[in-house]
Amino acid sequence: MFEFWIHIAPLGTFFATLAWFLLGLPAMLAAFYQSWRARQEAKEMREGKLHSKNCLEFVTEDGSCVNLVPLETLHTLPKPGDIVLLPGRGINHGGKFIPCAYRVAKIEHIYTHVEYKGSRPQEARLTKAVAQVNSLNPALMVEG
Repeated sequence: MFEFWIHIAPLGTFFATLAWFLLGLPAMLAAFYQSWRARQEAKEMREGKLHSKNCLEFVTEDGSCVNLVPLETLHTLPKPGDIVLLPGRGINHGGKFIPCAYRVAKIEHIYTHVEYKGSRPQEARLTKAVAQVNSLNPALMVEG
């Protein structure tokens, strides 16, 4: 009776090893990818790149964000004193910011170091622009 198992045992070991390899390799690769993405996200979070990257952010005096506009869609940045019409949160959402005109008080440009193959030493790119705006709508003006 044991002579049969002696001949079958190496074949069973081969199939068990193959099954563990076919299940274990994708699981190991997925775990490695997850840890790599977590490290990348943590690095981006430390550098402040996640929120509003490559955007022009319109903020009010209290620091609330009115709108984000991708930098790729702009041909020029607004200058201090310009009047911009921003959609805010929309009319039907009942949010704090309704569509209205805003005056740009000041613009801040944020640059980050560029790291890619072939980049020049000390190269920096415009990552984000922040426009501080004041509402021209009398209902939204802060009384002070």
